[in-house]
Amino acid sequence: MTSAEPQPAAPWRIGVDVGGTFTDLVLHDDAGALFVAKVPSTPDDPARGVIAAVGKMAGRFGMTSGALLAGCALFVHGSTVATNTMLEGKGARVGLIATEGFRDSLEIRRGKREDMWDQRTPFAPVLVPRYLRLGVAGRLDRDGNEVTPLDGEGVRAAAEIFGAEGVEAVAVCLMNSFLDGSHEEQVGAILGEVLDVPWISLSSAIAPIMGEYERGSTTVVNACLAPRVVPYLVALDRELTGLGLAHPMLLVQSNGGAASVAQVADRPVSLVLSGPAAAVGALNLVAVQTGSDNLISMEIGGTSCDVVMMQGGDVTLSDDLLIAGYHVATPAIDVHTVGAGGGTIAYVDAGGMLHVGPQGAGAMPGPACYGLGGTRPTVTDALLVLGRLRPGAYAGGAVSLDLDLARAALQEHVAGPLGLVVE
Repeated sequence: MTSAEPQPAAPWRIGVDVGGTFTDLVLHDDAGALFVAKVPSTPDDPARGVIAAVGKMAGRFGMTSGALLAGCALFVHGSTVATNTMLEGKGARVGLIATEGFRDSLEIRRGKREDMWDQRTPFAPVLVPRYLRLGVAGRLDRDGNEVTPLDGEGVRAAAEIFGAEGVEAVAVCLMNSFLDGSHEEQVGAILGEVLDVPWISLSSAIAPIMGEYERGSTTVVNACLAPRVVPYLVALDRELTGLGLAHPMLLVQSNGGAASVAQVADRPVSLVLSGPAAAVGALNLVAVQTGSDNLISMEIGGTSCDVVMMQGGDVTLSDDLLIAGYHVATPAIDVHTVGAGGGTIAYVDAGGMLHVGPQGAGAMPGPACYGLGGTRPTVTDALLVLGRLRPGAYAGGAVSLDLDLARAALQEHVAGPLGLVVE
């Protein structure tokens, strides 16, 4: 058994990033030293991966997890859980209450395409099916003045349908509510009384902007994410505090800033680019160290490659994102993402064409070479076969790379169908 490393200089700061394949923890102590721990992610409960990473780092110093957290002055968490929830279509079952006659705005969208020359690629599936998009009477005019009172009985009738259909979260988007949210607040109050659903998102609170479609889409995405993201964050924050963390955990938001779990619990949509947005901090640091303020960051993870550009010391902010084909109106760093990471799966289609992605092998079973049950070849398997990665322990011993498994997967799914040698 190896002896423990000398303990870091207190107080220290900890940053954790939960990716699709690995969960990474970095400890920066008061003397400026950096320590890194890497463990496999646990997609079914991301909090377990974070706690495992804390335990692994504590073990390096012969400490308990509680002692490590007790000496931590700042704990910052970045995560792609919200992003992956949207990319994989695993959001919650959502009901939408809209102004009577306007329930189809979400599906009509803006009537235009991102690429005006591409008229064939289908839009992303509507997040709320039509039978769960329900209209209620009540109307505000363009100045926010009430023209027709809200139909409370109509809201109650909608709530009965949502309850019968097993809706997990409700989004509310009424006409002109960005001027006056009183009607939406009435809807929220009624739903809270008659519907046993804790996740109710009001567009007047989530995205109080002109533009019913963008406001509605953002609110629906928020509702989709809430039951999937918030419980794990609340549980993780509670567990870290119980173990000894003296200060609430902070979360990286899409705009590159940080906020507590309590501050984002009602607005998980602000976390859709939580992990990649942390690149801003790295770019600012490197700009100081190198004296150059024209930089590009590239983060290659398990399922994607995220690129952020700094020009003249500034990183572009956007307030209109497209996440998995869905419009989200929330401040965010301008991140360009392509679906090619270490765990991206390669395959040959029926026409004999090679494809790489966008599907990923995830943390479990992961690439074929991990030996955890994966049989599909990934970028990591290809790099191993080409000698760019070395067989054996990988990622700090988190996994072991098996060359024979990588070759077998590439032979069966790529080289064989294409009539090529594995290399």
